[in-house]
Amino acid sequence: MKLLYKPLGLLISVLGGLAAGAVFSQVWKLLTGEDDAPEATDQDRGWREILTAAAVQGAVFGLVKAALDRGGAAGFRKITGTWPGDRSGKSDD
Repeated sequence: MKLLYKPLGLLISVLGGLAAGAVFSQVWKLLTGEDDAPEATDQDRGWREILTAAAVQGAVFGLVKAALDRGGAAGFRKITGTWPGDRSGKSDD
């Protein structure tokens, strides 16, 4: 059963990356009023802005990935009765 989860997990990861990009764009727009976050190589932007954008982007991507991975695993368990991740003796909710 866990082998069946691998393609589903891959699909969830791809969709999560797309969703995280969209969420980050909206968060950045709310924080700065700008449509686009600065690129690390943008010479007209300062270190503080570049590193802030990277930190916010990392936090958003991490949060979206964890939420989708957890939701996907919980949904898989609900459908199959099997938890797809590593079982380390801890209770999963």
